[in-house]
Amino acid sequence: MITTYTAIPGIDVITSAFPIPGFGFVPINAYVMHGPEPVLVDTGSVIESEEFLAVLRTVIDPADLRWIWLTHSDFDHIGSLHALLAENPRLRVITTFLGVGVMSLASPIPLDRVHLLNPGERFTAGHRSLTALRPPAFDNPVTTGFHDSESGALFSADCFGALLQAVPERATDLSDDELRQGQVLWATIDSPWLHKVDPAMLAGELDAIRRLDPTMILSSHLPAAPATMLEQLLDSLQSVPAAVPFVGPDQSALEHLLASMTPGVMS
Repeated sequence: MITTYTAIPGIDVITSAFPIPGFGFVPINAYVMHGPEPVLVDTGSVIESEEFLAVLRTVIDPADLRWIWLTHSDFDHIGSLHALLAENPRLRVITTFLGVGVMSLASPIPLDRVHLLNPGERFTAGHRSLTALRPPAFDNPVTTGFHDSESGALFSADCFGALLQAVPERATDLSDDELRQGQVLWATIDSPWLHKVDPAMLAGELDAIRRLDPTMILSSHLPAAPATMLEQLLDSLQSVPAAVPFVGPDQSALEHLLASMTPGVMS
């Protein structure tokens, strides 16, 4: 089920919780930034596209959208992209050169519907100034998050996400242990390269986020988190290089799962 809530005035969250059997749920968030030139941050998952579009209409008329900020091109972020472009001829997509290239392998975006933006560059949408950045952790080289000058919110793409046993509306409803364990597990799955990173170099990347002093952290895969939780989020990510690497279920585990789902089918 896809639901909505207001993160802070002017920014609504469109969210669902996708089950990962045996591990819990991962939140999947998109964001609507209201204003003279409304921005949709990501477009939900492919499998939920029909429901996503219906819920989006309860938050904003898609015809009023001016921009889609695509944090990256994974299937849980581009689900309704082409449907929205077809419905609204004014709508344009903010992404990178590599983002356009990756998507052209499956479903190209017309180049006159694209605005290319690199980390470190700024983009103005109405009265909002959005500064693009590469978050400290990511699973796709296309990834571009941003900091919104008006609200002070940090949109961190997959970074700071968490795999949870239950997904609350607010990250403040999670216990410290739930948050840390969920974040570390997610990071070891989503950004396994962090195990090879010099902790001092990672600390420098995290300090850059700290210096932004965001008012809120809006991750693609974590309930909205206020600034008071920033140090918790940073500390969890700093611990990932030394964490136990994630190893997924093997064929034996799959067969056991299938047998438990369909008794008598497999011995």
